[in-house]
Amino acid sequence: MIQLIRNEVEKFKILTLAERPDLADQIDGLFAASWPEFMRHDQVADEYFLYLEQLFPQFQFFLLEEGGKVIAAGNVIPFYWDGTPEGLPSGWDDVLIRGVEEHHRGRKPNAASALSIAIDPAFRGQGISQRMVATMKALVKEQKIEQMVAPVRPSLKHKYPLTPINRYVDWKTPDGAPFDPWVRTHWKTGAEIIKIATESMIIRGTVEEWESWTGMRFPDSGTYVVPNALVPVTIDLEANSGCYVEPNIWMRHIL
Repeated sequence: MIQLIRNEVEKFKILTLAERPDLADQIDGLFAASWPEFMRHDQVADEYFLYLEQLFPQFQFFLLEEGGKVIAAGNVIPFYWDGTPEGLPSGWDDVLIRGVEEHHRGRKPNAASALSIAIDPAFRGQGISQRMVATMKALVKEQKIEQMVAPVRPSLKHKYPLTPINRYVDWKTPDGAPFDPWVRTHWKTGAEIIKIATESMIIRGTVEEWESWTGMRFPDSGTYVVPNALVPVTIDLEANSGCYVEPNIWMRHIL
């Protein structure tokens, strides 16, 4: 399976969850090392992410080093898309819900969406992220699906939380490439930006939970810049709630 990509990776081995269901437990450790704490408390993910293992194991994959250690994992979900920007889900949460619910209704998918790529910190900076995106594309093609999109989480946006996403996405490097490294990785593998997902993921919690997740104190209601958040978090002390609405960037890969 996906032999071309396997040959390109050389010293690494690629296996799907369908081939090695026993590797599922290792995903949590990679996520813990790859995502800020508050990102692991999305209610939609809590309810729907486990369906990836149950319903779509052939779309979930692992990268193993020579000794057999899992050093990266990728998650993809198939869904139906009419091919227009307007027909895209509202973002990460919505495409996860749509893919699962459409499967339950028996609707045949004609597209797939990347959901996440998590890489062991010890192996970053070695070009693995680009290989993982290429592997996703090969895997989707192998499943006879011709369209792949991704609600990309721009990796440097957290350094510019007060800059609107529609301005950030237009930033370029001196040679004309996308400014953001993760957007640029997708771009280098043939993706194009097609839409801003202004409400891609919504994370809610109590004030105490947000203080625990961020290591900050929130003494007053208002908006706060918190570590690794792409936009400020809104805190309401009277309602004892905090809400984070993350923007992503929809990109389309030509397969």
